[in-house]
Amino acid sequence: MRIVSFLPSATEVLYKLGVGNQIVGVTHECKYPAAAKRKPRVIHPSFDPAGMSGRQIDSTIVSLMRSGKDIYIVDEKKLKKARPDLIVAQGLCEVCSPFTKEISRAVNLLDGKPDVLVLDPRDLDDILVSIMDIAEKVGKVKQGRRLVSLLQRRIDSVRAIKTRVKPKVMCIEWVDPFFTAGHWVPQMVEYAGGINGISRTGEPSRRLEIEEVVDFDPDIVIMMPCGFGIKRTLEEMKVLDDNEKWKNLRAVRSGNLYVVDAGSYFSKPSPRTVTGLEILAKIINPKEKIKVPASSFRRITG
Repeated sequence: MRIVSFLPSATEVLYKLGVGNQIVGVTHECKYPAAAKRKPRVIHPSFDPAGMSGRQIDSTIVSLMRSGKDIYIVDEKKLKKARPDLIVAQGLCEVCSPFTKEISRAVNLLDGKPDVLVLDPRDLDDILVSIMDIAEKVGKVKQGRRLVSLLQRRIDSVRAIKTRVKPKVMCIEWVDPFFTAGHWVPQMVEYAGGINGISRTGEPSRRLEIEEVVDFDPDIVIMMPCGFGIKRTLEEMKVLDDNEKWKNLRAVRSGNLYVVDAGSYFSKPSPRTVTGLEILAKIINPKEKIKVPASSFRRITG
């Protein structure tokens, strides 16, 4: 089977299922595992966000969406050369990964020949279901069940932690402008022992004003801009240096402000989202012996 993945999390799952050698095309965001970077990139963004600020990226995306222009561009030549039997894509967010428009375009370019699997995970349970959906499509049900069972045990282990006092937790998915962290993140916060603020499980991320954060007055704030690592997030947070409302938040004043590696553990509905759950549990329950990757989060004090 020849597989094209329009979804970084699906690419990760395909490798874990042992069919990475069958992948013949990926997106620019498919960077994990390292072998995925060597696959042909059959789709790329219509603009280069590397040298842009968060505000500029947001403005560009809003402009493209309002004008009906493309956020992602299919490389017709590479896609035709790939000749996929299966395309794995998502129907969750047209900003994060190639969406229904790009899927339709790809299928039309290939004369409707490939099978298409569209995933739409909105919480941790859906993420596990998506893994099995992929496993069934590629004939790796046994491997899929083994992976899901392992991830479920890790989820259950976090949920079993006894938290005497549940802190109010605010997760922010974009810095300028502010966005809530939606979809699976609210559930992750609750499973990790916190009280999630403002957003709800399964709902998409949305813009919010600083006043909403002030009204909630969280005990812990966790910065997880979509797709960003810790270094990039710290750069983005410089816009908050002179924001008095931000600096007067309970969490900021008390040194309970954290930055996480969102691109690796929170932004994508992949198996590593369970690692993200463990990171949240470690932040909320610092005394617990929870193993998380080195440099996966940082506490910001002062």
